[in-house]
Amino acid sequence: MTVRQPRYDKEEFARRGDRIYETKIRPLLQDSDRGKIVAIDIETGDFEIDASEIAACDRLEARSPEAQIWMVRVGSRYVRRFGASTKKSQ
Repeated sequence: MTVRQPRYDKEEFARRGDRIYETKIRPLLQDSDRGKIVAIDIETGDFEIDASEIAACDRLEARSPEAQIWMVRVGSRYVRRFGASTKKSQ
């Protein structure tokens, strides 16, 4: 298995990923996409959307084996969340 190395520093990686998400992908999203993962190739702008990070990345890598992948969760600032939940029980 070949390990892919990042070709950009963290700041450039994030800048490219966020720009593609905001300009190309976000306008296409539906309410039903909320909470899903968007896997974005920051070099080509190709992307996949799925409830599973692995499924979205696998499909993107199948099309673009050298993809530099940035992930975003639709409707959230974070892909993952650690620690206690802030949701209140009803």
